Amino acid sequence: MTSDTVTPMMAQYQEIKAEYPGALLFYRMGDFYELFFDDAAAAAEALDIALTKRGKHLGQDIAMCGVPFHAAEGYLLTLIRKGFRVAVCEQLENPAEAKKRGSKSVVKRGVVRLVTPGTLTEESLLEARRHNYLAAIAEVRGEHALAWTDISTGALHVLSLPPARIGPELARLSPSEVLVVDGVGEEIASVVTESGASMTPLGRSAFDSGSASKRLCALFSVQTLDAFGTFERAEVAAMGAVVEYLEITQKGKLPLLQPPQRENLAGVMQIDAATRRNLELTYALSGGRAGSLLSVMDRTVTAGGGRLLERRLSSPSRSLDIIQTRLDMISFAVEQSRFRADLRAHLRKVPDLDRALSRLALDRGGPRDLAAIRNALEGAEEIARLMEGFDLPDALADQAKDLIGHDALMTLLDQSLVAEPPLLIRDGGFIAEGHDAELDEARQLRDEGRGIIAKMQAEYAQQTGISTLKIKHNNVLGYFIEVTATHAEKMLSPPHSDTFKHRQTTANQVRFTTIPLSEMETRILNAGGRALEIEKRLYEGLKSATLAEAPVLTQVARALSQMDLTTALADLAIEANWCRPKVDDSRALAITGGRHPVVEQALRTQGGGPFVANDCNLGGATDIWLLTGPNMAGKSTFLRQNALIALLAQMGSFVPATTAHIGIVSQLFSRVGASDDLARGRSTFMVEMVETAAILNQADAGALVILDEIGRGTATYDGLSIAWATLEHLHEVNGCRALFATHYHELTNLTDKLARVDNATVAVKEHEGDVIFLHEVRRGAADRSYGVQVAKLAGLPTAVINRARVVLDALERGEREGGSAREALIDDLPLFSSRPMAPPIPPRGPSEIETALSAVLPDELSPRDALALIYELKSKLPQSGTE
Repeated sequence: MTSDTVTPMMAQYQEIKAEYPGALLFYRMGDFYELFFDDAAAAAEALDIALTKRGKHLGQDIAMCGVPFHAAEGYLLTLIRKGFRVAVCEQLENPAEAKKRGSKSVVKRGVVRLVTPGTLTEESLLEARRHNYLAAIAEVRGEHALAWTDISTGALHVLSLPPARIGPELARLSPSEVLVVDGVGEEIASVVTESGASMTPLGRSAFDSGSASKRLCALFSVQTLDAFGTFERAEVAAMGAVVEYLEITQKGKLPLLQPPQRENLAGVMQIDAATRRNLELTYALSGGRAGSLLSVMDRTVTAGGGRLLERRLSSPSRSLDIIQTRLDMISFAVEQSRFRADLRAHLRKVPDLDRALSRLALDRGGPRDLAAIRNALEGAEEIARLMEGFDLPDALADQAKDLIGHDALMTLLDQSLVAEPPLLIRDGGFIAEGHDAELDEARQLRDEGRGIIAKMQAEYAQQTGISTLKIKHNNVLGYFIEVTATHAEKMLSPPHSDTFKHRQTTANQVRFTTIPLSEMETRILNAGGRALEIEKRLYEGLKSATLAEAPVLTQVARALSQMDLTTALADLAIEANWCRPKVDDSRALAITGGRHPVVEQALRTQGGGPFVANDCNLGGATDIWLLTGPNMAGKSTFLRQNALIALLAQMGSFVPATTAHIGIVSQLFSRVGASDDLARGRSTFMVEMVETAAILNQADAGALVILDEIGRGTATYDGLSIAWATLEHLHEVNGCRALFATHYHELTNLTDKLARVDNATVAVKEHEGDVIFLHEVRRGAADRSYGVQVAKLAGLPTAVINRARVVLDALERGEREGGSAREALIDDLPLFSSRPMAPPIPPRGPSEIETALSAVLPDELSPRDALALIYELKSKLPQSGTE
């Protein structure tokens, strides 16, 4: 290619690429996807593959790289995770068809799919136990709405919400991709960016509520959306944007979207992003799932059950009916051990029905997806039979009914498919023998032809007297006769020269053919090709029959997931000794023997000591506990565990406690721990104040707030005053339940002024200058912080610890004696480097009396021996020198 000419193929590439300027173009060429120009440079760097070149354009080398077609999914995943979008351009015709139009004709190609973070469906690109949400934010006349879907399962939800709730809802859903109107305001753009989702702008027409309504009605084949509920215009606009984007990215092949479900903010506990992060609900602060609450709780044995657990953990309910129904099912599973064990054993065999259906609908499935649906239906029927002998709670009984009544489809798939079908349709061999007479005939001819080839080989070997003669096959020559070069002259000489025709000579072999062999090859190829075409046709019929049952199959999948989660939570409750909480509409937060589930498991697995359980009692005469005590004593753990117990109770789970009485919590706020937000120019203290402000401005009377060390990031008196005012505001204005941990002991005096505040402290024991953490929460206030002792435990040099004790003693004496005395004492303190520190006092060894006592076995002493021992020990006491 010269700088002045462009080949037809490159012209085609540039034309297609121009339609997708924001995506990398995977241009199919035979067995590879090729990338050119800037796409090639970007992909080669991201994938760490070789960058080559192919010809020239405008005098410059054309950069090129490629990935194998059969391994493309792994490369796609890497590119998506690094923020790229990929347009997949396939060959739309056979190269032989293109040649019929002329020797220089280019194979027709076109983009069949735009791969983006929110539109993944392949099993290898998704986490089985996580949803992959695509969301859209719409605004119509000042009203905002959020819609989201997981196209791998078909769920479609929508929610009206104020702008301030967009961030918390994105934190709850954790979408991979968010659609916004082109030119969206900086505030919403910032919220989307903070959520970690990829932001995709669309034209305003995509968010037009009128067009969106028509689009949705056409999708669900209804005259009006009223059949699914009453939707606001902003809600319709958000859902319409989702559907239009799916039409764009999937090239018209829409997934099996379920009818939209309208959610209500008042229906779930409101949890903001900071609280989710601080409590480590689904991700640990380190970024992974290990160490999160979800990782500790997950006993589910199906992918659908795992996704349901994450949804419920992220969205605790505020409906008493829903909570009690879930707890009733878990209680039944706890009591019925045989039922629970048998059900879980059957559930382990159930495939992921939702995602198999979605792949079939998008033409990305194969025979194994049909087999997965068959196996899921068979498993569902077995589970339904298992449940017949039990007196089930109503909810479980309803779920059992959803598992039956699918005999026709199950029988069709069972009779049509082999037990273990191949992954790809083109591999063939997935339709069972005896299902289709025409297919059996074609297979018989194909298979018998192979037998005839073997028979022909034997006949030719006998005819020529060459025992090493072989009939082989390759994609270039087809079937051929092969002999060694030493026997070739015999084949070329009469009488064999008339029968065997020379085809090819290699280094050590010579290849021939015959007319009968060529004819048999044609018969075999035709039969094999015909058999594969018949299987493809049958596959399409099975797929259509399956998709026609999609609504009821979705109900089966939902029932199986709910059963899985119920038995998983029951298993957890028994294994970890969790109790059923009492949940009502009171203001109670009464917990006895409460434990932190993640810390408790960590202690168990690491061989540490037992977790020290603690009580908490809010909601009667006391709404706020003011918690004091040293660092490392367990204040933060205590705060978090009570928040988690309330959250677990409202998701409908048993909780890690001896007993728990939880009055419905409307909002959960946590400000525990903080770090710099360098990207936004915020110091640790600024982050702390922003999070505290959000709590004080939003918490209602039904909220539960946990606060740790408010004001610690600034000067002592500034911090104390902020903490003081914050506590007063929670008590007087917010009127909510709260656990407030602090180092400012001055705040403990507020219990005399604020009627609903009580003091509590984490007990410690001091022994010979060291502090021993008891991890017990008791009523009362701490009298000191033990900071120097904790510093000693951390390993600060002994000289620093000794110096700190001298300074602390001076400051405390100065505080007691007044300001001027304090300044004088500070002035008298010697500088650290001006004189050597006194050597540390060596630890005192055991006294003579202690040594004697250590060898005594009290149970073995007679009364006379005991009396003699007392006289002996008394004689060892130091004499005072006075009578």
